[in-house]
Amino acid sequence: MSILAIPDIHGYRSELDRVLALADAQCGAEARIVFLGDLTDRGPDSRGVIDRLIEGLEAGRDWVVLRGNHDQMFLDFLRGPGPGARWLNGNIGGSETLRSYGAAEAMAAGDWLAAADCVPRAHREFLAGLPFSHETEAQFFVHAGIRPGVPLDVQEIDDLLWIRQEFHGDTRDHGKLIVHGHTPVERPAHYGNRINLDAGAGFGRPLNVAEIEGREAWLLTAEGRVPLTP
Repeated sequence: MSILAIPDIHGYRSELDRVLALADAQCGAEARIVFLGDLTDRGPDSRGVIDRLIEGLEAGRDWVVLRGNHDQMFLDFLRGPGPGARWLNGNIGGSETLRSYGAAEAMAAGDWLAAADCVPRAHREFLAGLPFSHETEAQFFVHAGIRPGVPLDVQEIDDLLWIRQEFHGDTRDHGKLIVHGHTPVERPAHYGNRINLDAGAGFGRPLNVAEIEGREAWLLTAEGRVPLTP
């Protein structure tokens, strides 16, 4: 059976709606979709993204939503906000996420507790309940990747959320096809032992959705399926 995967959304609700409509039209609303994490940050509507995912799950959609490093930083902030939280620094995008919850006034006053209080309980519980990976007979879905040489069932959470070079540079077979995002590339790419689907939606580029069957994959486009080949 095939399974769909949507990589890092980064707060772009309009792009999420677009690829969901594409997936439904080509694969049907009953298709399983795995979201690879980084639902939030940088884009203008992280709140809307989470609302849409909760809505779909409550409607009975066969969706699996994974946790990304940005989602983890958001959750960490909610558990103990403070002006030194790295989530609010630079281009990480935490400020944009808080603004989507109407926290601009509290942020301007430096009242980080009040800013955190703008996030509804349902969203906090949703973030806290997100798993770090999803495994099938042929694939292992994860946000960032895995530690090569370590069995899939004993991977460290920090690696699942953050790993880059040690994973990207390893050409060994990992036992299953690793499907991930986290590190933006010019276009989704199949490397034989892994597929990176993050094509930079967090920086304003189009979001994508892929269909995966065994170790084969296709991008879903308005013109139809386009093969992703090693």
